[in-house]
Amino acid sequence: MVALRMSETQNFDYGTFPVREDIRTAHWALWRHIAAPGTWWTGAERVAIAGEARHADDCEFCAARKSALSPAAVRGEHQSVSTLRHDVIDVIHRVRTDPARLSRFWFDAVITGGLDVGPYAELLGIVTMITGVDYFARSLGVERFPLPEPQPGEPSRHVPASAKWGTAWVPMIAPEDASGPEADLYPPAAMIPNIVRALSVVPSEVRMLQIMASTHYLRIEQIPDPTARRALDRMQMELVAARVSALNQCFY
Repeated sequence: MVALRMSETQNFDYGTFPVREDIRTAHWALWRHIAAPGTWWTGAERVAIAGEARHADDCEFCAARKSALSPAAVRGEHQSVSTLRHDVIDVIHRVRTDPARLSRFWFDAVITGGLDVGPYAELLGIVTMITGVDYFARSLGVERFPLPEPQPGEPSRHVPASAKWGTAWVPMIAPEDASGPEADLYPPAAMIPNIVRALSVVPSEVRMLQIMASTHYLRIEQIPDPTARRALDRMQMELVAARVSALNQCFY
């Protein structure tokens, strides 16, 4: 695994494409975020999670399981590149390679198997956000950016008091409950999507997700606005999003 020192500049190789500066800055912010100790995982573990997510693309067991009628029909072991626990590796690989078939039954088995909801949500944030950047690089036809060098320190183990169980698989912080250390978690918008709330049991992942989403898509407060646009107008943006979601069998 090639490591990127945090003292290096925001000089990822985007090839010949004129990538906006705010996108470059967001990618570098994500790399710093992954390298630093999180809420439940150390910097070394977070970088290992990112590396394991990348390796899942080439895992023969994952490929066989995804092609099967049911993932439970295939027995075997992941081809892993880390010393993370077996159950953690399995979650990483499933989220990266076969997210459309994740179920509440699967999730409950993961939690009763020893992976608590906080570490699960943090892991989910790392895997999904690095996957977005990896696919960004792939769309440009360039190599995936080298992973950062882990930073020392211990996880904060912060449990937000306002996170409550409800309709989701994990506890979430509702906009009206965001207070104290989480008072800045959401912008003052009329609607906060559940996909943003889903990681709120680990607030730092929500903050990073909003940086990535506002750069690659729209700010939360712009989402209800049909006239919002970037390089594409809103209809073009949603057409691309819907097509990508369909290809990825996104049930959400």
